[in-house]
Amino acid sequence: MSNQIQTPPPSEEVDLGQLFQLIGNAFKRLFNFIGSIIKGIFDVIISFLLFIQKHFIKFVLAIAIGAIGGHFLDKNKAPNYISTMVVEPNFNSVQQLYNNIEFYNDLAQAEDSIALASALNIDVLDAASIKKLYLDSYSDENQKLKLFDDFIKGLDSTTVKAIDYQAYLKNFNSLDARFHKISMESTNSYVAKKAQLAIISSIATNGYFKLQKETNAENLKLKEEVYKQQLSEIDSLQKLYKTILMKEADKPMQGTSINLAGNGASSQNKELTLLKERDVLKSNMVLLNNERANKATILNVISDFPTRGVKIKGIWKSYKFLLPLALLGIVVGVLSFLELNTYLKKYKKV
Repeated sequence: MSNQIQTPPPSEEVDLGQLFQLIGNAFKRLFNFIGSIIKGIFDVIISFLLFIQKHFIKFVLAIAIGAIGGHFLDKNKAPNYISTMVVEPNFNSVQQLYNNIEFYNDLAQAEDSIALASALNIDVLDAASIKKLYLDSYSDENQKLKLFDDFIKGLDSTTVKAIDYQAYLKNFNSLDARFHKISMESTNSYVAKKAQLAIISSIATNGYFKLQKETNAENLKLKEEVYKQQLSEIDSLQKLYKTILMKEADKPMQGTSINLAGNGASSQNKELTLLKERDVLKSNMVLLNNERANKATILNVISDFPTRGVKIKGIWKSYKFLLPLALLGIVVGVLSFLELNTYLKKYKKV
């Protein structure tokens, strides 16, 4: 028998045709959906442009009136000044510093001049000129690395392995920074300098921090005495080793000179060791003196408030920018409401 070409059953051809038809319909619906979205966005843009075209004169008038009014307001308003002071809190006093500045700012925002004047030990009129107080932390990468190094020094080896620098940075916050900038905005350019002493004293007179400062001073004094005692002992040992070397050098060369030479070399090695220990102790003394200087006060003032504050400038905070923007927003809101009301009335009739 001759081989006959077998054709697939008609049912399979029908199934494949339906499958391709379903796929084609799905793509068609997808493209129609995307097209409807694009058309809708285009319609919204055109409607918005038509809205602007229709009321363009009103918008220009609102901006012009706001700019003119803002210019006169800026010209007649009292100028604002800003003063900044950089501090370095010690003995974990940074949280108290933030709390105090927040308290002063709350009084300024509430316009409680009497309470603010009492808190900052200034005149009521000076206190009334203060508009805002706030605190910002300052940390660059070098400072963060130094803080991270100090942080891991106090941990055991197992914990150190589980903490890396990136994980430390994720948990780093403003309170961890070494330096902090206190800023004061006021209409009186001289008030910040007058309030500086009270801001510092509010931290320096705290009983807990004073105790921490005194305890730290006692510990540093004890360390210094230990270092001095160790240096004195090293000096005594050095004199002793020098005496031994001199005596060894004065002895005649005999059969036992090998042992004596060995003792002299041992003395020299010990003297070198003492010299290294002496250098380490001197370095520790330098670090101790630096720590004593850095922690001589509870709040180190790195940069004082200036005698006179700097005038705050910038278009973004001026009335000539804010007033036109506000009027434009009001006009747009009112016209949009009227347009919506008209559309709803037409829709209701349909």
